Amino acid sequence: MIMGEFKQRRQKLIGMMNEGSMAILPAAPENPRDLHYPYHQDSHFYYLTGFPEPEALAVIVPHREQGQYILFCREKDKEKETWNGKRAGLEGACETYNADDAFPITQIDDIMPGIMESCSCLYYPMGYYQAFDEKITGWINQLRYRAGKGVVAPHKMVYLDFVLEEMRLRKTEAEVEELRASAKIIINAHKRAMRFCKPGLYEYELEAEIVHELLRNGCRSAAFPTIVAGGKNACTLHYIENNEVLNDGELVLIDAGAELNHYASDVSRTFPINGRFTRQQKTIYELVLKAQRAALNQIYPGKKWNEPYQAAIKVITQGLIELGILVGKMDKLIEEEAYKRFYMHRVGHWLGMDVHDGGNYKVDDVWRDLEPGMVMTVEPGIYIPAAIDIPEEWWNIGIRIEDDVLITEGGHEVLTADLPNTVAEIEALMVNG
Repeated sequence: MIMGEFKQRRQKLIGMMNEGSMAILPAAPENPRDLHYPYHQDSHFYYLTGFPEPEALAVIVPHREQGQYILFCREKDKEKETWNGKRAGLEGACETYNADDAFPITQIDDIMPGIMESCSCLYYPMGYYQAFDEKITGWINQLRYRAGKGVVAPHKMVYLDFVLEEMRLRKTEAEVEELRASAKIIINAHKRAMRFCKPGLYEYELEAEIVHELLRNGCRSAAFPTIVAGGKNACTLHYIENNEVLNDGELVLIDAGAELNHYASDVSRTFPINGRFTRQQKTIYELVLKAQRAALNQIYPGKKWNEPYQAAIKVITQGLIELGILVGKMDKLIEEEAYKRFYMHRVGHWLGMDVHDGGNYKVDDVWRDLEPGMVMTVEPGIYIPAAIDIPEEWWNIGIRIEDDVLITEGGHEVLTADLPNTVAEIEALMVNG
């Protein structure tokens, strides 16, 4: 993503800030135990700066004469670079990452109180990093101690994370392109797992196929721990052990996502381990697919966030009644939430730089309107446990179908539409490659 995109975001934030305000945003701390793993920058910090390194601090001070955007970061150190790779340094902070001014991170305690002393309102994500919260409190206390000498200490705080979550909720075209690229990679990863799958493999062998495809396409890590759940494990929503044998005649549910350039995809597919759905598996699968299509039909600008969920609930409840798995009248069962025994999660979540991206689902206690540029998952599911009051033919069938969806001016675009999702498409891919 070009640096101009980050500058536009900072300018947008500046336009929202009150006079006499400033924003402070720390980078994610580096964990010494994880030095052999890719460092993951704080999403809010990266959203505004594009700066990938730890031990950094972004400061935005509207109308500051020497420059509105200040970046504190590590200085160049050739010896440490030999061990840990190149650093941007102060020169790189300005030339590469477009900071107006840059200072060594080691000098924040000397410099920051002076920058803050004319600030009346502080935008800051309190509660994310305790060590830095204590620094902020210490600087404010220093200024309060000097208040009698004409120094102004911040007396109002705005939670910067709430502001940034609302900004991040509506994606720019540049962000959409990143999400499309991430979606393309996870599509190919799912296809690879489907082609590779056969009875007798272990769940982790399918996970290895997913990870291989991510790495070979530039994703240093998955967007979240990959779930490969065979048979009854598919009825456990957060199963991540991935260590059991895939049995002939059963289904496997894979929930996986790629993270590319800080943008995530999140896709689930369920398919037969031997390449052919049984009659019962096909019946439940097609019911879930019908529910997903009903939800998608409710996704366009002006619709409320909850309407796709309500559409999916109706389809699933009616279908389970017709199969004899639920007994009663649909309206009453929906009112009693009887469907939650078999469909216990929402229809989706916001998607972006984080797999569960920030942003409220309600505004003033009312489900928010869907708007162009928002991106969400659509993932209905049915999970039928073994139980004495359920016919045995349905036991341990767990199915989820999840796609990534962009809301557009005219409706929506399924970013992961190229991944097979019908019974015929999945069987053809698994049998014929």
